[in-house]
Amino acid sequence: MTQFTPVDPVALTADLIRCNSVTPAEGGALVRLEALLSEAGFDCTRVDRAGICNLYARWGQRGANKSFGFNGHTDVVPVGDVAAWTHDPFGAEVVDGWMYGRGATDMKSGVAAFAAAAVDFVRTTPPDGAVVLAITGDEEADATDGTVALLDWMASAGERMTHCLVGEPTCPNEMGEMMKIGRRGSMTCFFTAEGVQGHSAYPHRAKNPMSALVRLMARLEEKPLDEGTAHFDASTLAITTIDCGNPATNVIPAKGRATVNIRFNDAHSGASLTDWLQGHAGAVQAETGVQIGMQVTISGESFLTPPGDFSALVAKAVQAETGRVPEYSTSGGTSDARFVKDHCPVVEFGLVGKTMHQVDERVEVAQIGALKAIYSRILTDYFA
Repeated sequence: MTQFTPVDPVALTADLIRCNSVTPAEGGALVRLEALLSEAGFDCTRVDRAGICNLYARWGQRGANKSFGFNGHTDVVPVGDVAAWTHDPFGAEVVDGWMYGRGATDMKSGVAAFAAAAVDFVRTTPPDGAVVLAITGDEEADATDGTVALLDWMASAGERMTHCLVGEPTCPNEMGEMMKIGRRGSMTCFFTAEGVQGHSAYPHRAKNPMSALVRLMARLEEKPLDEGTAHFDASTLAITTIDCGNPATNVIPAKGRATVNIRFNDAHSGASLTDWLQGHAGAVQAETGVQIGMQVTISGESFLTPPGDFSALVAKAVQAETGRVPEYSTSGGTSDARFVKDHCPVVEFGLVGKTMHQVDERVEVAQIGALKAIYSRILTDYFA
């Protein structure tokens, strides 16, 4: 058998961090990955849409009976105040066993680990099936032209994954302690209340939109949405702003706005919660005479990949490499798994995410190698 030099996931992580790929900039990250994967025999296709760069890479035959996919992103959030960083946010400096840089945790190390694992796997033990990498540059922003674009293209091109692992950070504190088998849904509701402006000394001559909004917010928070379900914690509702932009202390404003964000479990849908919100808004409107309008955006519905052979295979690999049995969780925010779940069964596993989106974001160097080892074992066991 031909001898290959294993891909170093630490060096690859550093290469990716040095690419300034704040959404929607590609920054060279996908170019670097495409070069690596093409050289290893992957059929690579750039699936760019609306100014967003995405990369699809497949080793093996299109439409194979077994096709294992990895999904991840190389775009990152802005660095914020550069002066607040101890190290260059795009320098990938290693200090005391930690690599610093924007995307070090979320999630260039994860992409580097699964790319390295995939390349080494197909070179040393070519599987009877296909290995797919679907990597996007649009996860941190609106996510409308990233993984969604990849999945749209796959459907039109006859490409498929039979199972997929998203490499987002999933562990709260220790490597191996948690994997995701689903995610809560997320939606935001923007309320606009229109009343009648007036003097604050004569409130009976006005219709105060702020009073109506305060009453509505109190109604929404009065009772919990639910007590949780079999695999999900209780849904949450958070009031994120109430405002009217009024600089005068003696004027009742004519218009006010409020926003709430809801993270919901599988007891609800975006549609059912929209109806619930509309019902409360209508009730307050009838009570106060203030006109209340609302606009809803749904970032994703809740979903669950029921525990079974696939989640057990991933958990077994994690335990073998870390000594920990990962908890099956649906906690946290949204991820691109919410899109992949419509294509094939999907779970998520990645490293510890404590510093993602922070100043001095960093990854423990040893964890990058450990993550590659876990992904390599998952591939071996999947195709065994």
